Amino acid sequence: MKDLSNKVVLVTGSSSGIGAAVALAFARWGARVAVHCNARKAQAVEIAEQCRGYGVDADVFQADVADTAAVQRLAADVQARFGRIDVVVNNAGSIVQRALLAEADDALIERIFRLNAGSMLALNRAVIPLMRAQKSGAIVNMTSQAARTGGSNGSGLYASTKAYISTYTRALAKELVADGIRVNAVAPGVIDTPIHDGITSPELLAQLRESVPMKRLGRADECAGAVLFLASEELASYVTGQIIEVNGGQIMP
Repeated sequence: MKDLSNKVVLVTGSSSGIGAAVALAFARWGARVAVHCNARKAQAVEIAEQCRGYGVDADVFQADVADTAAVQRLAADVQARFGRIDVVVNNAGSIVQRALLAEADDALIERIFRLNAGSMLALNRAVIPLMRAQKSGAIVNMTSQAARTGGSNGSGLYASTKAYISTYTRALAKELVADGIRVNAVAPGVIDTPIHDGITSPELLAQLRESVPMKRLGRADECAGAVLFLASEELASYVTGQIIEVNGGQIMP
């Protein structure tokens, strides 16, 4: 993946979890990294410092991805800082709250959709003109195995937004293929990250762990390789509209 060297990569939600692991993995391969955060500025600064430890340029950008105007400014700020955007990883998202549909009000439904699916639409829409001008680019959307299973108890709304992302990944791949822009997705299974903090009970997490053939939760860094592969022209130039599952064998096609 030597072609990743000097590429400008924007990873949303990269102050912790999978996003942080992906940002650091790109830095190890020589990419210039835009580390994004919303509330966790201190953690994002630390990740950027770790990226620079690999001898690459990295900076922190703060924005609420549920706000379309803020996402547009984010893309413009990264473009202004680095001069281009070669790779976008739409990783920001959250379960937000476990709730059955009968218990969910309009505000919660809107919040979950805007944070997960809406942020993906907004950022992709913002970077498409930039990538079209370059006649190149790679977009990697972060979906989930929940898109195929419907999610665990109370996470159906989150799962549905991830199914939206999976479907729109395929649609956008068709839309942009003539522009030299590849669009793919990674679907993590049950990964040991802060997304479960205060949302998934230890009992439910243990049940999910037991349902994985490998009998363990995945690590954030174990998702990074699939993202790097999809971003690399050297390795994945003929790959678009695909979803790579990273789930320890829990879901098999």
